[in-house]
Amino acid sequence: MKLPLHIAKKLLQLLLHDESIASSTMQHPCVTKMLEDGLIQKKQVGKIKALLFIPAKENAAAYLANHFGINNLEEYINVLESEEQSRAINIIVSGNSKLQPVRTFTGFLVNSYQGIHATINDKPICIHPAPGTYTFIHDIDNFIPDQSVSIVGIENPENFRQIEKHRLLFTGIQPLFVSRYPQSKDLIKWLSSIPNNYLHFGDLDFAGIEIYETAFKKQLGKRASFFVPENIEQLLQKFGNRDLFNRQYNPGKEYGNNAEPSVRLLVALLLKYKKVLEQEIFNSEIPAL
Repeated sequence: MKLPLHIAKKLLQLLLHDESIASSTMQHPCVTKMLEDGLIQKKQVGKIKALLFIPAKENAAAYLANHFGINNLEEYINVLESEEQSRAINIIVSGNSKLQPVRTFTGFLVNSYQGIHATINDKPICIHPAPGTYTFIHDIDNFIPDQSVSIVGIENPENFRQIEKHRLLFTGIQPLFVSRYPQSKDLIKWLSSIPNNYLHFGDLDFAGIEIYETAFKKQLGKRASFFVPENIEQLLQKFGNRDLFNRQYNPGKEYGNNAEPSVRLLVALLLKYKKVLEQEIFNSEIPAL
């Protein structure tokens, strides 16, 4: 059983001051257990009101260590209140590395079908994973790609895995592909810290546009753009999904009014053909249109 923060604070108050606390403010199964074990005692002061107190404070440290793994109650409280957590601190304070959830693997995956030059901690590196592998960037604060590189955000994991099939889509740029999954704030934090242009490669549908506009365009402004292939109209006509269009389309909503030209064009074509196109289409061998 984990000792909740509000109960820990009440316990510390009882230990540091010669006072009692209303039992109504310390209601929790762990408090019931402490009453049963005698660490805390209850004193009735009226028909309804009761006070809790610790009769033998010298026993509290051993009890907390044995029952909750807490070696220092004040530090335990500080850890729970702190915004900056680490498993190392948790172990030192409570002997429990899982005292609070901690994101050990911050960062994101990158991929490339050609060598992409960058630096990490001022040391040059080349991003070019072998087929079947990706590169995980953990130290995002010190990862800086060459300014000539365009960051291409891929919405779907299947496309991220098969970037070699997308070479003809990005012939005019040096693309470093970044995966949006697993979702976290790490990617947009990093993108906001570098000057490189960002190209969003997602589903060509209303949901994909919304993801782009809310998660990327809003934060990156003019540096962000939405990828729309030159042959989008032909692709929609031949491979578009009408059922998905019907599920996504809201006739009461205005789409693309304040968007960039490529998004406005895409919206116009979606409405014209009443179809949308999922990103996975680019993983297949598309016949000549």
